[in-house]
Amino acid sequence: MRIVIIGGGFAGVNLALDLAKDRNFDVTLVDKNNYNFFPPLIYQVATAFLEPSSISYPFRKLFSGKNNLHFRLGELLKVVPEANKVVLSNGELEYDQLVFATGAESNFFGMENVKRNSTPMKTLEDAIGMRNKMLLQMEKATICEDPAEVKKLLTVVIAGGGPTGVEISGMFAEMRNGILRKEYPQLAGKGSEIYLVDGGDSLLSPMSVASQKDTYEALTKLGVKIMLNTHVVDFTDDKVFFTEGDYIDTKTLIWAAGVTGIVFEGIPPEAYGRGRRMLVNAYNLVNSTHNIYAIGDACLQLTDANFPQGHPQVAQVAIQQGKTLARNFKAQVKNEPLKAFAYHDKGSMAIIGRAKAVVDMPSPKLHFKGVIAWLAWLFIHLISLINHRNRMKTLYNWMVAYFTKDQSLRMIIKPSEKEENVESY
Repeated sequence: MRIVIIGGGFAGVNLALDLAKDRNFDVTLVDKNNYNFFPPLIYQVATAFLEPSSISYPFRKLFSGKNNLHFRLGELLKVVPEANKVVLSNGELEYDQLVFATGAESNFFGMENVKRNSTPMKTLEDAIGMRNKMLLQMEKATICEDPAEVKKLLTVVIAGGGPTGVEISGMFAEMRNGILRKEYPQLAGKGSEIYLVDGGDSLLSPMSVASQKDTYEALTKLGVKIMLNTHVVDFTDDKVFFTEGDYIDTKTLIWAAGVTGIVFEGIPPEAYGRGRRMLVNAYNLVNSTHNIYAIGDACLQLTDANFPQGHPQVAQVAIQQGKTLARNFKAQVKNEPLKAFAYHDKGSMAIIGRAKAVVDMPSPKLHFKGVIAWLAWLFIHLISLINHRNRMKTLYNWMVAYFTKDQSLRMIIKPSEKEENVESY
């Protein structure tokens, strides 16, 4: 059976690895990057607490020794269902079963200025770009003689009060309160502000009220200014504008305020549901198709009795759907019954800062905060990294950061403007 997987995130990689060395399957994973990376930690790359290689790993290295797994660097242009093939930016592939594991992209809600001028936190390129911008702006601030311009260079607005927004605002606050004062003493008292903005009435809205309250209090103590029931409507001329007409002067808007699915040519319009996610049945088969599947953030599954509105777009859903689909493919070739997907919720967590985190466990319902929750967050994220190399490098960097309250990865590394363009895939 020829299986083509589009996307190498949590869902795609777990599906591929669970089919490894099974002679019944010839699997090709297609991705526009040549590496898998761990999205929950890209904000730590953005704030220079981890290097990119700590949370990423090349697909070809990952698939080495697994003769039925293949990698193709390329971007999907369209699907031709009647011919069972996909058209890529660099050729075509035929399939017996096609799986979309493409994740989601940032949703800017039609605001073109926000899309053009803000920094999303979805890819390693975003994180490296954010790191370079942050460090360059601090360097500019040290030689700028205009107090208003210095304040704009040092002020950060983060849109989105989910885990990404909470974690990056906490990280920036700790950097401002420690590293900034130590390495840039001339910037102390120059008006560095961190704003966390969300359109709802609480942070971490899917989590418990206790976690929301603890997070709000912890971030406030760190000096983060939290603005709830507030929507960003524009970002232009170094001003972030809000619904009521108020604005904040800044050169940095980090966008973590929502995601949306990706629409692909060749997939029937009726196959898409809320948030442009592909509607799938209990076995992750896309509606109106017979051999096209979607897993992870790319799909909207309404058949799970415990999640009638669809599953949350989190890593555990993607991992479990990838593994379940692998079992069902194996059952198909043996003419055995398929297993309907049911999500096992292992809990939710978010880190706020050094020795500060919140954790909610669903069964029994438990809430943790502080050092215990922080240690649980570290452990879960370490074991979720794709291999031992990533785990050891990340653990080392975290230990250095914890005991020294510092990190040594703050280098501005950017491509030369004279560098020739690499051929696009």
